[in-house]
Formats: sequence, C-alpha cells, structure tokens
Amino acid sequence: LQKLIHLLQATDDPLIQEQVLITLSNSAAFSVNQDIIRNLDGLSVIGGMLSNCVPKVKEKALNALNNLSMNIKNQEEIQVFITQVCRTVESAPLNSDVQLAGLRLLTNMSVTSDYHQKMINSIPCFFHLLSEGTERTQIQVLKVLVNLSANPATTRHLLRPQV
Repeated sequence: LQKLIHLLQATDDPLIQEQVLITLSNSAAFSVNQDIIRNLDGLSVIGGMLSNCVPKVKEKALNALNNLSMNIKNQEEIQVFITQVCRTVESAPLNSDVQLAGLRLLTNMSVTSDYHQKMINSIPCFFHLLSEGTERTQIQVLKVLVNLSANPATTRHLLRPQV
C-alpha cells in the first residue's frame, strides 16, 4: 500500500494513476487496509487526485474515497474534500461516471449529520439533478437528499430552492 501511494504521488501518467486508484479502492474493502491507507497519508494523496483534469482519474479517486469513507476516522479526514466533491458533482457532465461517483461519496459522507453543513450549498444542484438526471442519477441524488432531510438543521435549505 505504501508503494502504491508513493507511485500515485510520483507519476503524472493518467493510466498508471487510474490503475493505482483502482487497486487502492479494492484494497479499501478490508477495514485493516482503510486504517493503513489513512496512516500512510493516503487519504490526502488520493484526495489530491480530485483536482486531476482527466475524468477517469477523478472518478477512480472518488471511488477510492468512497470505499475509504466507511470508516469514521477516515471520514474525519475526507470531510475536507466535501466542498470540492460538491463542485465536481455540479460541474461534471450530467449523468457521467464522475458525477455518480461524487454522489456516492456524498451519500456515505451524509449518513450522519456531521458534515451536512458542507453540502447545503449544493442542494439546488441536487434538485436540478433530480429533475434532469437519468434514473441512476436520480437514485443517488435521492439518497443524499434523504440523508440531509434527517437533519432538522437542513430543513429550510431543503425547502428554499425553486424546484
């Protein structure tokens, strides 16, 4: 895992970055690896890939963070990327793999109300995606909205947008 994280930092080759991110994502299926990746500063390295302009790399980074977000300690570190993930969801092509990957990560990060405040500015975008997206996109958006709706502090933000 350490070598993979170092390789991710060292290369500018999008094909290598994509393969490393897939491997890290698969490794994150095991909780012991989630801790190891966090302790090796892997979350910030993977999060750094969110600013990559290659859509496939960005998608694989979102998928890796999504798998790593199943851990409370990891969520504490991943939360610094929520605003960037929301911007990515808003700017990605409608129904794209990048948009869906971002929505899946936001779903996991919104299970508890700890980070809802970082997502409320994207609520109008979520409603837009709900009305314009395909069924797959709509399902992912609904998961985020359901999680946000469980928090009374988000009520006015959910009721305010023009729908």
